[in-house]
Amino acid sequence: MQLSKRRINKTLEEQLKKMFYGVLTEIKSMDQMKLVLDDLLTKAERTAVYKRLGIALYLDKGRSYRDIKNHIKVSSATVASVAEDVGRAGYQELVRRIKADEWASEWSGKISKRLKNIWR
Repeated sequence: MQLSKRRINKTLEEQLKKMFYGVLTEIKSMDQMKLVLDDLLTKAERTAVYKRLGIALYLDKGRSYRDIKNHIKVSSATVASVAEDVGRAGYQELVRRIKADEWASEWSGKISKRLKNIWR
């Protein structure tokens, strides 16, 4: 995707940004979010976002640049770029939420298994 060199009016940009974030916060289902983002972003843009998220998660788990590069199929420069930003609040919020979901799923499975054993 090529970005136009012509700048948008700052006031208009802020209004559009507020509308965009407002609409995203109102979306209640993954299916609705997928519809919106699939139409709004190109396949390449979505893939870039997924890869950046994957890099952030792998970095959080302490995986090496080489391992990340080989598994996610990105350059060392891309890993380094995400590594520079991964301490920022947005990345931290994404990683925190994903880890919380993973933890909840893991413990839900353990609890269900134990309850089944108790009720046999």
